[in-house]
Amino acid sequence: MRIYIVGSLNMDLVIRAPRIPEGGETLTGEGFMTNPGGKGANQAVAVAKLGGEAYMVGCVGTAFGKELLDALGRYGVHDGYVVRREDVPSGIAVIVVAGGDNRIILDAGANACPDKALVDRALADARAGDYLLVQLEIPVPTVAYALKAAKAKGMITVLNPAPAAVLPAEVYRDCDWFTPNQTEAEFYTGIYPSDEESIRRCAEKLGACGVGNVLITLGTEGSACVSGGVFRRADIVPAKAVDTTAAGDTYVGAFVTRLSEGADVQTAMRFASAASAVTVTRRGAQCAIPTRTEAEAFAKRAGVDV
Repeated sequence: MRIYIVGSLNMDLVIRAPRIPEGGETLTGEGFMTNPGGKGANQAVAVAKLGGEAYMVGCVGTAFGKELLDALGRYGVHDGYVVRREDVPSGIAVIVVAGGDNRIILDAGANACPDKALVDRALADARAGDYLLVQLEIPVPTVAYALKAAKAKGMITVLNPAPAAVLPAEVYRDCDWFTPNQTEAEFYTGIYPSDEESIRRCAEKLGACGVGNVLITLGTEGSACVSGGVFRRADIVPAKAVDTTAAGDTYVGAFVTRLSEGADVQTAMRFASAASAVTVTRRGAQCAIPTRTEAEAFAKRAGVDV
């Protein structure tokens, strides 16, 4: 099955710091690097590196546009639906990494440009059973249109609702899978998911809005899913974290990849946990995401069946 990722492409400007600076404070950092990123592109790269057929749909601009496209090609992502804009800069993410955690500031740039016409062109050849994966670093109306267009084609729709934003009601109704982290889940439901009872309440509230299945990443507590009324839990695969920048994107891309191959939900969750565990042991975004072979080898060493 094809996986169409409609979303953002950013150039990440990354620097390590001993800690997050206070207001008005200047710190000396180290290890500055530029690294292709963006939630959409990261998830597309995760799909491709982990064995899926990834089609990226989005826009790049003047600054860093070539580099972002080159990265997609290098990792095996189909980039024929990425438009090069000459009137805006590419999206930029300024990332400060401190103690294995990160703080991110975004400038949308060309990520404000994906529109309905681009979605229509990209999905023209999509088939029932293909997957659509979207996030919220592009305009919400484009996300809503992409979900509706995909549902009309019989595609399986996945929304990673990050960064959190107010959504129209039809977005929930057109989501087969809704994949927030804990903070995002609280934003959308008013309930912080920390145990089975609160996770089920989150899922019930989202289900009442029309969402089909809910998958919540829980940080160091792993992940949990409510699908068809069944509660499932997957532990994290232990790893020494040095940079969490692309961990969530790796998880989502890995999960969708395994679903597209016909894996059951629990297996897909375990695989996603192993893949994201590898990612946090490396610096950067797309370059940190493991290949299928690396993820499976890591899972095998940890005794995880994927």
